[in-house]
Amino acid sequence: MKNVQKSKRANKSLPFFFKDEFKVSFIIIFISLILLLTTFTFDIVPPILNRGIQPATFPKALLILIIAMTLIVYYLATKNPWKIEKKLPRSFFLTLFSFIMFVIVSNALDFFLAISALSIFVAYYWGEKRLFYLLLVGIIFPIIVFVFFETILGLRFPPGIITNIYYS
Repeated sequence: MKNVQKSKRANKSLPFFFKDEFKVSFIIIFISLILLLTTFTFDIVPPILNRGIQPATFPKALLILIIAMTLIVYYLATKNPWKIEKKLPRSFFLTLFSFIMFVIVSNALDFFLAISALSIFVAYYWGEKRLFYLLLVGIIFPIIVFVFFETILGLRFPPGIITNIYYS
């Protein structure tokens, strides 16, 4: 009888707060909540000076989105636990490299062009090999970002090859 009880305890998993999924999610949510609280100290811009939405609204929305997505990822991780890998995949390092290239291209050539190149590069190295969908991502995603920042937020993109054509 005692052997059965010991084997049941041995198979019992760790409490949820000791699992890696919880630790990572907790850290992301904790930092996001601290940053969210700091956004409530931002000054409110008078409507006459405000183009688009208030400056504090975008960070608040972004942080709430990060918290919500972290909760979704944590929920999915409890249903399908993370597998432990000894080595990070090649696509991870290529994605980091693409962000460095994004900064270089956006400063040297054009921000819009950098978003297109980044979205095509990341989509390709994460598994999308069909040319039509790569071009669709490289064209549609930057246009959505541009429209969002230009119309909803009222922000202009920095000058560059393509944006100079639009703004002139």
